[in-house]
Amino acid sequence: MGEENGKKDELMGKAKKAAGDAVNDEKTKNEGKRQETEGKVKDAANDVKEKGKDMFNDK
Repeated sequence: MGEENGKKDELMGKAKKAAGDAVNDEKTKNEGKRQETEGKVKDAANDVKEKGKDMFNDK
């Protein structure tokens, strides 16, 4: 579920960034960049969480 939220944020951020570029709106563009980065961070955190679970389950 975390991975889905991260990907969703990443895609929504890209869309906002593109919309901001299209209408020359820096605020929307920056919001898109922030949301895209937030999605990437969520994905990375989920990967670390899963790897941690795998490490403890392997022992």
